[in-house]
Amino acid sequence: MFWGFSESMDFFEEYQKAVNKDVEELNILLFGTGDPRNILHTIAKSYKHSTKLNFYLLDGCAEIVGRNMLLLLLAFESLEVFSLKNKTHTYMDIFGNSLVRPSSCAYIASKSEILRKIISDEEERNKMAPMFDIESLKYRERDNLENTFLFWLPKEDHVFNISRYWEKQNRQLLGTRYDCRKGVFDWDLTMNLKESGAKQISSQEYRYWRDTGIAFVFPEYEQCQPNKTMVAGLIRNGLKFLHRGYIGDQETGPFCCHGLICSEPDMVKESYGKRDYRATDITEINLYGLFHEIQHKTLYILDKNHAHKLGANILLLNKPLSGVQDENIQLKQYNQPSLTLPNIKIIFLSGDFLTNLSLDGTKFQNFFDVVFITNKYFPLLQQDLENVLTKNSLIIFETKQYTLERQEGKTEFLANIKKFAKEINLKNITNFNINIDYSVVKYKTED
Repeated sequence: MFWGFSESMDFFEEYQKAVNKDVEELNILLFGTGDPRNILHTIAKSYKHSTKLNFYLLDGCAEIVGRNMLLLLLAFESLEVFSLKNKTHTYMDIFGNSLVRPSSCAYIASKSEILRKIISDEEERNKMAPMFDIESLKYRERDNLENTFLFWLPKEDHVFNISRYWEKQNRQLLGTRYDCRKGVFDWDLTMNLKESGAKQISSQEYRYWRDTGIAFVFPEYEQCQPNKTMVAGLIRNGLKFLHRGYIGDQETGPFCCHGLICSEPDMVKESYGKRDYRATDITEINLYGLFHEIQHKTLYILDKNHAHKLGANILLLNKPLSGVQDENIQLKQYNQPSLTLPNIKIIFLSGDFLTNLSLDGTKFQNFFDVVFITNKYFPLLQQDLENVLTKNSLIIFETKQYTLERQEGKTEFLANIKKFAKEINLKNITNFNINIDYSVVKYKTED
């Protein structure tokens, strides 16, 4: 729910490889993407071309929309606000950890005030985040967003004990296996995720995340404040809020988005069953590179000094100190405008489009050049998808490769994708003849 189950990609490059056509403008639909990994990757590489990129984000949960806004604003902070290293670690903290550092918690709280202004004041939005377009959002959805941003503030009425929710859900998920959960976690990683290709995830980081919800750990940091961006189902109740606690993924983790592949082969190779870099370390270097290219609009030359190298180390990982937010946390003002991104537009669509892409009649008729559909939202997809595709569209479906689904479930899900693609006359461009498990499969429309 809070992250995807496939590696980040550059949509412009994927479109060029699939369609081999130059366009002045690319309209990209992200159908339930959950996180902005593909947006960041595509924007980071956009210095190579002059094509205008329009991203249309479609999610059914206001809390996810708000979280995406926050992560995007963080990625677009200038060097005056964050060094690239600090931005990388803050992003990883908010993106993948149930508990965050006090500095990350302060950023969430401070930015929530900015976000409240952005969704209610067009002048403020044009000043602070001119790449955002929220015109499609209904008033009720904007109200839900405002509630989300209010809840992020460190107030005594805004309680989110995520450590307790995490443990409760773990107990429900594991049942009688809870007392031997470390063995279960090792089995799930070794016999499922690694067999499916997620070999970069180390046993220690995976076990710790499954047990605590903290995925990205570095020795110099201590996570102790609840990550309120992982809340869901918020309902205002006077000064307080009711919510559903934590209802996101507790089996795969946020490691697949940026932590499995790297441009430097030596960083992901295995030697005698050991790896020098964890998925956390690969995530760090990949995000650092993306943020460098967004900031400087030049190719990032990989420097191993920008990443930790802790794959061979056994870290002393204690039980988290706290799960309740400190109301007296020192707030720093993060009120600088975002970086200038002249050829980028990020449009947040109403959740009403989830079950009817043709909701506004001809608005999106033959409109989208690239469509990305997550495995969680695939069951919501209707055949009216065919109506919103151009004659040269690339359609990318996320599979269940990096999940703990049984193999027959993964096979059945892929078969359903193939069946749907055939029903709307899509042409397959993924080579199914070779014995490879794909995290995404790609199709295109016939010219």
